Amino acid sequence: MKSVLIVDDSVVSRKMLAKLIESSGYTVASQAINGKEALELYKKLSPDVVTMDITMPEMNGMDALKMIRDYDPDAKVILITAAGQIEKKELAMEYGAAAFITKPYDNQDILDAIEKC
Repeated sequence: MKSVLIVDDSVVSRKMLAKLIESSGYTVASQAINGKEALELYKKLSPDVVTMDITMPEMNGMDALKMIRDYDPDAKVILITAAGQIEKKELAMEYGAAAFITKPYDNQDILDAIEKC
């Protein structure tokens, strides 16, 4: 069973993702509110997959993606971001993102991305 680390500064977004992930048979390893916390939790828990927002306080998702992938080149990180951030998709793929999904997203897109990881 895959474990997923959810990273988003929005409590509502984290709750919605956690419910979706758990109802689909995956485990939520933990939740983080910013990229700094995500990096610490990734090192501690080694989740199979990370879902990460881009716009967050303290450390954004792009910086966290880069640092997680520097720490673990095999890390599977799915970036989930508000529409209008599409210009970041190219950079995200360059940094090694497993997928790039824009909000509002279709639940199936999230599950497909986790499955591909």
